[in-house]
Amino acid sequence: MSRVLVTGSADGLGLAAADALLSDGHEVVAHARNEERAVALDTLAARGARVVVGDLIDRDAVRRITDELNDAEPLDAVIHNAGVWSGRPVMPVNVVAPYLLTALLRGPRRHVYLSSGSHFSGHPSLSGVDWRGTTAGSYADSKLFVTALACAVARLRPGVPSNAVDPGWVPTRMGGPSAPDDLELGHRTQEWLATSDEPEALTTGGYWYHQQHQQPHRAVHDEAFQDRLLRALAEETGTAL
Repeated sequence: MSRVLVTGSADGLGLAAADALLSDGHEVVAHARNEERAVALDTLAARGARVVVGDLIDRDAVRRITDELNDAEPLDAVIHNAGVWSGRPVMPVNVVAPYLLTALLRGPRRHVYLSSGSHFSGHPSLSGVDWRGTTAGSYADSKLFVTALACAVARLRPGVPSNAVDPGWVPTRMGGPSAPDDLELGHRTQEWLATSDEPEALTTGGYWYHQQHQQPHRAVHDEAFQDRLLRALAEETGTAL
């Protein structure tokens, strides 16, 4: 049995993953950005899930969540599921928050980061990136950055499997009702990577789609780009990985 944090689990893929993990007998820490959205987690809480609340746009809230979790039982895995496409600042939620959680949480033995096929349209340039999200930011760039982050963590933390997952374009609130991919398959890979003892699930530095290895954007495995990204995030947050 594993103890897994699933960020952004009040709806969509995050809620589906948290529900499935509980059903499989794992301990779950669910997350919502505010108390209003946390109501959607009452059913999971009644089944034993712990709930943490904090808006990942707010770096102080991210730090508070990590302090709260570091004072509790160690996590076995984190599924960095929370993400925004439009309407809210992209870089703080999609990149800065998972970076800070990775840097500050003590104990997770696995990290799973939600990527997207959109990352292939991202630009491997850090010039002028608005990490604070005062402008909307590029979703494609954010997914390229977080996929590179997953592979950088794999390189720098041997023995801590770290992978990125493209869940597909699925019919969630963000994906829309006409999305063509399978919602069930959209969350199974991240659960498998977070908890399975199968040899493939224990590999690291991969980019996955429906439990199949895929080749990501060529910048993802560029160590020089990874290092530039980590330096930029460390300088921006005052927190080194």
